[in-house]
Amino acid sequence: MPVEPIDTMGRPIRDLRISVTDRCNFRCTYCMPKEIFNREYRFLERDLLLTFEEIERVAGVFSGLGVRKLRLTGGEPLLRRDLDVLVGALAGIAGVDDLTLTTNGSLLARRAAALAAAGLKRVTVSLDSLDDAVFAAMNDVGFPVQQVLDGIEAASAAGLTPVKVNAVIQRGVNDDGIVAMAEHFRGTGHILRFIEYMDVGHTNGWRLDDVVPAREIRERINARYPLQPIDAGYLGEVAQRWRYVDGAGEIGIISSVTRPFCRTCTRARISAEGMLYTCLFATAGTDLRVLLRGGASDTDLAAAVAAVWTARTDRYSEIRSEATVPLPKVEMSYIGG
Repeated sequence: MPVEPIDTMGRPIRDLRISVTDRCNFRCTYCMPKEIFNREYRFLERDLLLTFEEIERVAGVFSGLGVRKLRLTGGEPLLRRDLDVLVGALAGIAGVDDLTLTTNGSLLARRAAALAAAGLKRVTVSLDSLDDAVFAAMNDVGFPVQQVLDGIEAASAAGLTPVKVNAVIQRGVNDDGIVAMAEHFRGTGHILRFIEYMDVGHTNGWRLDDVVPAREIRERINARYPLQPIDAGYLGEVAQRWRYVDGAGEIGIISSVTRPFCRTCTRARISAEGMLYTCLFATAGTDLRVLLRGGASDTDLAAAVAAVWTARTDRYSEIRSEATVPLPKVEMSYIGG
């Protein structure tokens, strides 16, 4: 049994986010703006993507190093053909307690039942507004809200619960819908989570003035529906949790900008072509694909991952400054947010 690695700040590795594709059918302005991700943009060729067998192998190695939660991401992961086959393989890995997926919800209504049957536990759905005009402008492909809501309900009916719904909040774009979002999902059993707009990557034109702080989000909701705090559910949970006083459920607020949680971060990320990143705001990664396709044993892979993790010093959100913001960071669509 390999020794579980600990990084330079005493953080273990518990969560692995695996991107299965760099492609997406949305062009969200804060993630994949059309000005960059247009018809001329070169996405990864299929032979450069990790195969399902390679992903399963990597996940097994990470499980041996202490990972207990796997999350499939993209791009949009449901664009990857036969994803339920991969889910079935990952569901059988010893030591993995939680297998989840993050999606924009556009294809979820038709895929939820098969994913649940294959062994997926939960889904997180991105939905930034309930207003069709606002949402269409933000996803920038004119996709309607109702089809995402249909996907959420299909996931719930398939047992992928609780469904978490993530909304990235930008001042002057969708912040006037915060309370309406809270009202809509109260009492549904779904968990709505608001995310401060972050400077992930370097193509979204991020400005601090566009951030709606977590405190303001909470205060707006609390003024209509009183809230009380809930303790974190596990080490490394990123959302501050709040319960409605009247018992109508809970919300979460992810405050990477105004209240960084770097000191409890237990996450690693694998891009679609096998690059290991130890921070959402990373500027460089470690190539695992070259090891996978170069004859490395599982022991070799584990040693490589452990070496990267034990040297980890990441705390970008704690040291964010005018100097760090413009760094050429990896794009969010590339490593799954």
